[in-house]
Amino acid sequence: MKTILTATAGMVMMGALGGSVLAAPPSGSSTHAGTAVPAPAAAAVRNVVLVHGGFVDGSGWEKVYTNLKKDGYRVSIVQNPTTSLADDVAATKRVLDRQDGPAILVGHSYGGVVITEAGNHPKVAGLVYVAAFAPDKGESVSSLIKSPPPGAPVPPILPPQDGFLLLDKSKFAASFAADLDPEVAAFRADSQVPWGVGALDGAVQQPAWRNKRSFYLVATDDKMIPPPAQRAMSKRAGATVVEVEGSHAIYESKPAAVSALIEQASRSAR
Repeated sequence: MKTILTATAGMVMMGALGGSVLAAPPSGSSTHAGTAVPAPAAAAVRNVVLVHGGFVDGSGWEKVYTNLKKDGYRVSIVQNPTTSLADDVAATKRVLDRQDGPAILVGHSYGGVVITEAGNHPKVAGLVYVAAFAPDKGESVSSLIKSPPPGAPVPPILPPQDGFLLLDKSKFAASFAADLDPEVAAFRADSQVPWGVGALDGAVQQPAWRNKRSFYLVATDDKMIPPPAQRAMSKRAGATVVEVEGSHAIYESKPAAVSALIEQASRSAR
C-alpha cells in the first residue's frame, strides 16, 4: 500500500525513461459520407479490439469505434473491470477469443499495460498504444510512477478507499480531459470507474511488443502520463510513433488521428 500512497501523491512518470521521438502527426482518417461503406484493403487486418484505461469505461471509444466501422472494420470494445491486471487481461483475452481472425489490439493509458500482456494472444497481429503505459517485463504502473521528475504535473488522485482510486472531480477536466467539451468532461468526472490498487501493482510477465509490431500515439498536452515518458516508452518498444496535440483523453478529443493510426497498424501488421 505504501507504493500506492506514493502514487496518489503524484502519479507521474519517472525521469529514468528519458529519450525523445520525433514524428509527424497523422493526416487523419478517411470519411465516407454519402457513399457505401468500404472494406479495408485486402491485406489489412479487419478486426480491432479497444481497451480502456483507469477511471473510465469503454464508452469513451465511441467516436473511434464509429470511424473504424465506417471504414469497414469489425470493432470490439473490452469492458475491463480495472480491478487487477490478471482480471483485465482475462477480460481482454475473452474478447480476442471471439474474433474470427487476426486483430489489432489497442490500449489507452493503463490499457497499455493490459495489451502488453494480453497481446501475446495468438490472434493479435499488432499493438497500438494511445497515450499509454508500455511496460517491460517485471514493470507495473506502480513501478513506472514511483520516481516522478521534478516539476512534473501531479494528477489529482485521491487517497484509496476500500482498495480503489478516483480522481478529484473538481480537477478531472484540467488533468485528464482539458480539450473535451466541458459538459463531456464533467460527465466523465461524475461517471468515473474506481481503479483498483491491485491493477496498478500488476507486473507484466511477457511484453508482447517484443514480438509484435507496435504503434504509439503521443499526446503532447498530456497531464497524466508526461509526453517525455510516452516518447521514452515508445522508443524502447521500437514502435512507429506519431505525435498529436491533445490531452490524456485524446482518444475522445482527436478520434480521427487515433483512428488513422489504428488503420495504419492494420495495414502494416504482420
